[in-house]
Amino acid sequence: MRSFSLPLPTLLAGFIAVLVGYASSAAIIWQAAASAGANADQIAGWMTALGLGMGISTLALTLWRKVPILTAWSTPGAALLVSGLPGATLNQAVGVFIFANGLMVLCGLTGLFARLMKIIPHSLAAAMLAGILLRFGLQAFATLEDHLLLCGAMLAAWLLCKALYPRFAVVAALLVGGAIAVFSGNVAGNHISLAFVAPEYIAPQFTPSLLLSVGVPFFLVTMASQNAPGFATMQASGYRVPVSPLIVATAGLALILSPFGVYSICIAAITAAICQSPEAHPDPQRRWLAAAAAGGFYLLGAKL
Repeated sequence: MRSFSLPLPTLLAGFIAVLVGYASSAAIIWQAAASAGANADQIAGWMTALGLGMGISTLALTLWRKVPILTAWSTPGAALLVSGLPGATLNQAVGVFIFANGLMVLCGLTGLFARLMKIIPHSLAAAMLAGILLRFGLQAFATLEDHLLLCGAMLAAWLLCKALYPRFAVVAALLVGGAIAVFSGNVAGNHISLAFVAPEYIAPQFTPSLLLSVGVPFFLVTMASQNAPGFATMQASGYRVPVSPLIVATAGLALILSPFGVYSICIAAITAAICQSPEAHPDPQRRWLAAAAAGGFYLLGAKL
């Protein structure tokens, strides 16, 4: 019988993946919701629904396939919504979500996206992942000028642990960065509320002009900039999964939860790479435990 023990580095990999996912783009989602007229409580409800959706989908897909499958919201899609939703109502925004997620479900059911992924060479998939991670990594150096101590110390901690204890390199950088942020007074915890905010149902309104001008580009951007790199990341890490069922599952769940602010649920790329790396677990067949841990942290984050 297989052991289901969860090593500390594996647990931390799941935590860091969720932390990176929230910290890197939650502000963009906040802007997108605000541009459609959502108030603070409604936006908090959107974040709750998104956390539940990603937690459920990550856990279900990972436990089903025994592969580290992480889901995420579409960051490029959220950026598009920031510029596309001003002037629209919340009801119209939800109509756009339902329309775009419905197109994604249709794309999965017809197998069009799966056929596209089959013809992408492994080398191209690896190059797509490298391009995403390169841009993400280079952005970290953009803050060196204004936060030299913070960024420099995190980089030094990562390099030192990468040479001596590779599995703890990311954890060391996180701990060092957190400690410096706390002692320098850059963490304002007195305004943080941990109260649960229930998602609010918003009836959809379908406006043809908005569906064409925002819904179609949102669908295309999400599939090309989020789902495709997500599957490419799994291929580059040596994991082969059926494409169409995953697209149907993620987009279908997003479609159901759209009236509660879940604008998308996609296959993750950057955060997935954390759970699919040797640092998460030396055995590739056991790295799904890190993704399962991430699913649990997503659900925990939704409750907070």
